[in-house]
Amino acid sequence: MKKISILGSTGSIGTQALEIITQFPKEFKVIGLTTNTKIEILEKQIKAFNPEAVAVMDGEKADLLKKKVDINVFAGLDGIKKIASLENSDTVVSSLLGSIGVEPTLEAIKKKKNIALANKETLVTAGQIVMKEAKKNDISIMPIDSEHSAIFQCLVGEDISNVNKIILTCSGGAFKNYTKDQLEKATAKDALKHPTWNMGAKITIDSATLMNKGFEVIEAHWLYNMPYEKIEVIMHPQSIIHSMVEFKDTSIKAQLGYPDMRIPIQYALTYPKRLKNALPNLDFFKNNNLTFKEINHDLFPCLSYAYEAGKTSGTLPAVMNAANEVAVASFLQDKIKFLDIPKLIKRLIDEHKLIKNPDIDEILEVDKSTKEKAKKIIENNQY
Repeated sequence: MKKISILGSTGSIGTQALEIITQFPKEFKVIGLTTNTKIEILEKQIKAFNPEAVAVMDGEKADLLKKKVDINVFAGLDGIKKIASLENSDTVVSSLLGSIGVEPTLEAIKKKKNIALANKETLVTAGQIVMKEAKKNDISIMPIDSEHSAIFQCLVGEDISNVNKIILTCSGGAFKNYTKDQLEKATAKDALKHPTWNMGAKITIDSATLMNKGFEVIEAHWLYNMPYEKIEVIMHPQSIIHSMVEFKDTSIKAQLGYPDMRIPIQYALTYPKRLKNALPNLDFFKNNNLTFKEINHDLFPCLSYAYEAGKTSGTLPAVMNAANEVAVASFLQDKIKFLDIPKLIKRLIDEHKLIKNPDIDEILEVDKSTKEKAKKIIENNQY
């Protein structure tokens, strides 16, 4: 039986992970749960799964929850880190939103917990440090992303030295067929209408800008020790092929399935087992029109920025991520336009003074200062 703690249990990934855990009660025991502010949902989860302890990022909300439940309720980032390092857990699902997930994930690794990773920012901002700690503590990092789950599955039983390239597929998001004129008028409501995936708001906007795919390029570099020159992105609107690996002999392996996050979440939690679930089988006759397109980097420059930041390394990926977090939040609040997102990111990348080999404190400080700078730029309409 795997003993699981979930960081971000009330979000999209967290709730789906608990749905899977419910289906396999003999396989899993929930040890810890966390939320940012959604204590009503967390209270229901406590009753359903009886964890040892929980944490709430918002201190006031944590105090409210303490009055309603009969278990330990921790508060703030320190509380999240406590849940990440609970002695009785062996696996931590890292599904916090944004760079806030970096420290708790590192804490879990240092406590020798295996990681089921959904928080992209952990590897984007601190990939070198995270992978070094994972190797030092002899733990596994299982990706929850559908794309990285696909790559992982394609590589099972293979020698990584035989890989010619990794091919990440992307749906293109809500704006894959938009012109520049249409993008100039695009609203948050438009961007949130993802054609194939049901995800949280932030990642759905990242999908529309292709920044999400840029994050995955950087993740692929760290997860599979793959040079950026061997990581390719192509558009696949149907989201049936989740990613591919091309080998030296020109053979290509692909992993297919419906665009449902429960599939890669279950694989990350049950690996190396495969357990029968209630999800529908892929119908090839209803999904027999699989198409591919090249990425328009001029229209969606965030992907190029991610390649640039990844190759430069150091603190630049942290700057890119921090700028993107603020830009997306501002777009969702109708403070900036869709095309202002890449403008703001590019400006902050260009103005950054690189630290080539940062420690975790320097990365977190760059994250903080970049977000402050981005907010001021938006407030003063200088983007």
